[in-house]
Amino acid sequence: MEVFETVLAGSDGLIDGLVSTNTQFEVEKQYTFSSIDGSLTLIIARDETTGNWKRISSTEPYLSGWVDELGEQIDQRITPGPDL
Repeated sequence: MEVFETVLAGSDGLIDGLVSTNTQFEVEKQYTFSSIDGSLTLIIARDETTGNWKRISSTEPYLSGWVDELGEQIDQRITPGPDL
């Protein structure tokens, strides 16, 4: 997966950032969101048992809803919709 731009909804407004695949871990595929302004880093991976997204690491503070929000955006990228 290539790097892509995305936005997360923060408590004070929108946070622009880039998502990339973290390839240094072979056990699970991890995705890193890095905000453009450098204030937020969030690393998530899919839990192979439940299929849900989980936080691996992040800067503090962070909103727990970001894990699902970012996971949904990644899912849309790796599972494209039907061609129109």
